[in-house]
Amino acid sequence: MRLICLKRSIAPRAWLQARSFSSPAVQEDDEYTASPQYPPILDLSYKKKLDRSFEKNRTEIRNVKTVEEKQLKLNMPRYYGFKTFMFHEDHIPYNCLPIAQHITKTHLIQDKELPAYYQNVSAENLETIAKDIEEAVLMEVEGIRKSYELREENLEDHDKANLHASAIVKSLSRILNNSLAHQYPHIADSQVDIEPRLEAAWRVGGMVPPNEVKRVRAGHHFFKQFENDPIDRVIGYMGAPILTLRSQLPLPCIISASEAENPALEVPFFKYDPRVIGIPVEYRHAANIPGFWPGDSHTFGLISFLKTGHLKKRSVVYPGEENVTEALNVQGVLASYGWLHSQANYLGFTTLNDLTYPLVTQTVLTNGQDFKFFTYQLNTLLMHGNHTTENPKRNVCWTTDNVKLYAEINDGKIVGLNEDVLKMLLQFYGNAPAERLGINMRPYLSQEEKIIADYEDDDKRQWLEREYKYIMTNRPRLQPIDEIYAWEKIYKIDHKTRPMDKRLRFFELFKKPWTKRLDERPARYIPKACRPDLPKYKGRMAKEYWP
Repeated sequence: MRLICLKRSIAPRAWLQARSFSSPAVQEDDEYTASPQYPPILDLSYKKKLDRSFEKNRTEIRNVKTVEEKQLKLNMPRYYGFKTFMFHEDHIPYNCLPIAQHITKTHLIQDKELPAYYQNVSAENLETIAKDIEEAVLMEVEGIRKSYELREENLEDHDKANLHASAIVKSLSRILNNSLAHQYPHIADSQVDIEPRLEAAWRVGGMVPPNEVKRVRAGHHFFKQFENDPIDRVIGYMGAPILTLRSQLPLPCIISASEAENPALEVPFFKYDPRVIGIPVEYRHAANIPGFWPGDSHTFGLISFLKTGHLKKRSVVYPGEENVTEALNVQGVLASYGWLHSQANYLGFTTLNDLTYPLVTQTVLTNGQDFKFFTYQLNTLLMHGNHTTENPKRNVCWTTDNVKLYAEINDGKIVGLNEDVLKMLLQFYGNAPAERLGINMRPYLSQEEKIIADYEDDDKRQWLEREYKYIMTNRPRLQPIDEIYAWEKIYKIDHKTRPMDKRLRFFELFKKPWTKRLDERPARYIPKACRPDLPKYKGRMAKEYWP
């Protein structure tokens, strides 16, 4: 017995000795260095750990190759979507300009005229175009009025205003495109979208935490010191412009990047929960869609026209409101930022990875008679966490007063046609986009595969396309999120009167269903008939390509 034990104890040592001889000799140059090399000393405090984790996530999103995969990576932490504060184009709460500027980090400049930059943009053929526009406006207004009178449809005032705005804007766009295409090549090459889907989502910090978060923090001895620390909110915007124009090149900048860091460009700081002014909350995936899918050659927005029929309802909802200019400013700021933000996501930038160059767009708000013009320059996307106060860049928006295209229509004729409105429209259309020399327009996208259509693998391309479109549609999941029923709250949580029940529910297993990730779901099952060449228990689950 002793001899056997000795042999067993010796054998492993001999094996280790043989292993040691088989390994290559260690070089002295690899073992020793001229100066001592120490690992970095990390701050192990709670906030620093969160910062390093957030920085790691930001770097991972930046290194993702394609546009669609970046959007999937942004939505990866939440299978059921984020708790999102939704801003809609036609729903503008009372006195919400400060929060609109805060969540977009926008400095608003209101003047009677457009910025001085537009003085260099010519407005030729004004008289010829004015006659065509006058006839088109008269035809659209009278045509809409007669068509709905013959149908005897009782439309609401805001629906009538939206119909007038849509018809007149489409006629104006047709006339301006036909009249200026020979003079401006960018108009002839532009893409026109009718009522496109506009959606954007981003993160904003600096707001006080909600009561439920403060209550949870106060109930734990470690997190009590962070009870009042601000948390990030996910902001969503949805809109449907009447008409948009897109080009292959971006518009020139109005101000330089250094001027955008001027502290004189003040931005209001709104620290309260958005629900205090009536902003609704939904659980949604972060979708960024500027009215077209990735891969379109015309990525940069030129002009967007928005309808303002919702103002007709404000006199009923907010009877004490006398001036609606603030509501128009909110609509213009949110629509301009939302459109540019979604365009920036198609260029490879995200709410966590900032722009490397500014983007500019032009926005027109109208009900068919009243016009308000906006020029918006997007300089930064970083508004989460400490960037709310530490990021020196500001986005800048210039807007004009609300002006009328015509005074009235009397006896089938337009009275008081305002040529200043036509001049500003011509200046918007005449503002030609230009190439940014020496600037990489897509620095965070791969040189070989910028969109998933560039992948050669058919399975990967089809899988990513299907998952991306499903996330962007924001359809509800087949299996709804788990919830605590009333009887469970009473008998299992509050009073604990069922100790013999088997612990199967998520709150009994200490799970949080709302923190489920996208890649934690089971893969698609492949039936045995579809895999005849494989053994019975192999290849049952389809391959997935999560970024």
